[in-house]
Amino acid sequence: MKLYLIAAVLLLSSLFAASGIAAITRGWVLPWNRRHVHRLRLHGAGQLVAAFALCWQLVFGFLVDTSGIRQAGTLTGSALLLTGILMMAADQFLPRSKSTPRPE
Repeated sequence: MKLYLIAAVLLLSSLFAASGIAAITRGWVLPWNRRHVHRLRLHGAGQLVAAFALCWQLVFGFLVDTSGIRQAGTLTGSALLLTGILMMAADQFLPRSKSTPRPE
């Protein structure tokens, strides 16, 4: 059962990271997010932080056996994930910058 969860989390974090890199470098956003994204770099950075947080939680949730380190690691991963989600939400509420084109 653990292997399926590890594979699913790795796949999800890889997709988040690829989408974040595409938003930062190419200005490309997933079609269902194009209307809502106002700041591409902030949105992409939020996705990269969320992808890192998922990998962080994977390491500390499944691969670390010491309970104190596991708790601190997963709490840190949760804080990172919340930070990434807040970054992605903030880009929707901030006004569109004049230098940023509409996402493709």
